[in-house]
Amino acid sequence: MKSSLVILYHREPYDEVVENGKVHYRAKKSPNGIVPTLKSFFAGVNQGTWIAWKQVNAKQKANFEQRIVVEGEANYNVRRIPLSADQVKHFYHITSKEAFWPILHSFPYHFTYETSDWENFHTINRLFAEAACDEAADDALIWVHDYNLWLVPYYIRQLKPNARIAFFHHTPFPSVDIFNILPWREEITDSLLCCDIVGFHIPRYSENFVNVARSLRPVEIVKKEPVPEHITPMGIALAEPEMTTQIRYKDQLVNIDPFPVGANPQQILSILHKPETQKRFEEIKESLGDRKLIISAGRVDYVKGTREKLEAYGRLLARRPDLHGKINMLVTCVASASGMRVYKTAQTQIEQLAGKINGRYGNLDWLPIMLYTQPVPLPDLLCYYKAADICWTTPLRDGLNLVAKEYIITHEKQEGVLVLSEFVGAAVELPDAILTNPYSIDRMDESIEQALAMSPEEQKERMAKMYDIVTKYDIQCWADHLFEMFEKTKHQTAKQQQAVAV
Repeated sequence: MKSSLVILYHREPYDEVVENGKVHYRAKKSPNGIVPTLKSFFAGVNQGTWIAWKQVNAKQKANFEQRIVVEGEANYNVRRIPLSADQVKHFYHITSKEAFWPILHSFPYHFTYETSDWENFHTINRLFAEAACDEAADDALIWVHDYNLWLVPYYIRQLKPNARIAFFHHTPFPSVDIFNILPWREEITDSLLCCDIVGFHIPRYSENFVNVARSLRPVEIVKKEPVPEHITPMGIALAEPEMTTQIRYKDQLVNIDPFPVGANPQQILSILHKPETQKRFEEIKESLGDRKLIISAGRVDYVKGTREKLEAYGRLLARRPDLHGKINMLVTCVASASGMRVYKTAQTQIEQLAGKINGRYGNLDWLPIMLYTQPVPLPDLLCYYKAADICWTTPLRDGLNLVAKEYIITHEKQEGVLVLSEFVGAAVELPDAILTNPYSIDRMDESIEQALAMSPEEQKERMAKMYDIVTKYDIQCWADHLFEMFEKTKHQTAKQQQAVAV
């Protein structure tokens, strides 16, 4: 049976468990992030397909099972693309992470061209497109996710001209002068212009894409609109007063859809309110005593600004000896991709800096920084969020940053302070955070001092406003919005096909 919804994403939506020598594919035990939300879209279809890549060796490939069913989730299959270790290395670790990632986050001096394997990237994107077309019904929606699969829409359009194609960009999309550093800019842009919908987190990213397209192709702007009501229209670094919502290139009408992904308040609060989680929270609070807790959660990545944050914390302790023994900073900094030089360097810098601060200011009774380099279980992390007086999340760049929204939810309108970088997508939704510029030493120092000095009354007032935003515009709101967009494209595609027939 062909699928009416095909989702293409690099992550597999299951855990692979071996029991008694047999492999079982089961729903993830810790369903955090975007994967559960994407899977929820299958609930409204008779049959769906999730397409992801799977690294295999030569022996595994000989007996490779392309299509599998996740136990307990019967209305969709998983179609897997078998890739060798060398293909994965060049596709993901080099071309995606060393060429695309620094450009997307506006760090062109980290950009690597010479080692990139563009032909391998083409090959893997074509394999994804072929699998999608093989699985999709004639009227299916094919939904492609993120920059790893930039070329898939082009190949789908070649193989299935009348397909409905949506693409969502989970990272920032940079300004035209940065993006156009990519030697493959025309092919990437032409592929995205094959889509019926191209989605981004915020209007700034979508406007950057439109400007890139206009710099390279004779694109017509069809419609512009004011930004949504929960998006700050001006006054901060990533603000935009209006947004382009439709463009046309040749015969293709492209809907541009900037709408931020939301957090999952129901899941977060259901975990927090479990008796065992509440017990863990009380243990954490008891261990802290009267000390204030600052939390910084994220991955090892130069774009996350962890080094700059630790330097600011070191300056805080240097000028405020009155805080010694009265404050802790919990830093979770987990490696996201092994074997990558740039991330290894970043992790070494972070560990050395944390060690330097602890060595200078710590003693037997007090450690200024608690550094976690291994994943923290979700219930524990949520307890730390709730226990933290301050959430200090100041990436140099970030597509959205769900940490900020999760922190707000755990506090349920009670006291707490969010210090947030202006250069994360979530900043345009959360003007009541203390917004700061992580590139500025003075702004970083001022913002942490403001957070420490904020009265309980002001904390509650700000947190209540932000809580209302993140619980209204949650992950379900994002899903409902996308359903509306998908229905809209169905009608548009039918009209375009009728026009062509006439």
